[in-house]
Amino acid sequence: EDALAAVDNEAPLEAGDVDWGAVNGYRAAMTYVLTLAKDPHFSYNQALVRSLHYMMLQNDLSKRPGTYRPGDVYVRRSSDGEIVYEAPDADRVPELMHELMHDLNQEEGRTPAMIRAAMAHLNLALIHPFKDGNGRIARGLQTLVLAREGILEAEFSSIEEYLGRNTAAYYAVLQEVARGYWQPANNARPWVRFCLTAHYRQARTIQRRLRESERLWGLLSDEIAQRGLPERTIFALFEAANDLKIRRATYRPIAEVSDNLASRDLKTLVDGGLLIPHGEKRGRYYVASTALRAMKGRTVGVKEPIEDPFEKAQVEHEI
Repeated sequence: EDALAAVDNEAPLEAGDVDWGAVNGYRAAMTYVLTLAKDPHFSYNQALVRSLHYMMLQNDLSKRPGTYRPGDVYVRRSSDGEIVYEAPDADRVPELMHELMHDLNQEEGRTPAMIRAAMAHLNLALIHPFKDGNGRIARGLQTLVLAREGILEAEFSSIEEYLGRNTAAYYAVLQEVARGYWQPANNARPWVRFCLTAHYRQARTIQRRLRESERLWGLLSDEIAQRGLPERTIFALFEAANDLKIRRATYRPIAEVSDNLASRDLKTLVDGGLLIPHGEKRGRYYVASTALRAMKGRTVGVKEPIEDPFEKAQVEHEI
């Protein structure tokens, strides 16, 4: 909900000042990434990466947003504090970043986009050029490479959600490839396989969600027609059914109605037993009722594990 609030320039429902600043910073950086996706005069350069980093971390100047780290960096395992990776010396960072940007410009259009994006992420993460936020900027650069190649609509090309659901595996494969310190000659195949698998599984997840959304939209359309509700209320019901908190400020522009009419629509849905209100005045929001959740439940199929595409291909090849 807070991420959507950031998109709509609304106040957060739950995030504190620090988290909200981080959300807004990341929104600004990724908006810029999408803007650059189709820029005919674009080129990769260090100033771009540092600018994106500044946007992401500008809410906390103690993290030196937009400036390279002044000293050495060691990545420690959170469970026991053991050093698992030693980044290259700080005085090598500008040189290594120059090489990375040069390679990205030279290879554009020559190497498959998903592999280029994966390697950009890996190299930036292992150079570890900043005091903080290296993971965020590495994932942002990966998304930028994909968006620039037009491999998918930019909004759907990111594997950030998959990485968030598989954080342990993400760090494990980074550690496997890095082997303790900066060694650019290491075999990056496990990392590339991990990223390609992530793209495949994320795409399959989106396909499943689209099928479920189509079924839900149909059910809600029928329910609205039977109750004689305004067709526009489907926007509020659809988002609430998907576990989002609905506010008048976010419903109004989607439904293209006035504040008064938005309030009236939401009250009608509450009176009809479809939404449940929480809070008062400006802090009021609405969530799905038991009846609305039941409708959502009728559209959700059994979530079976998504196969590893490499293992599947190997089995098919052997057959």
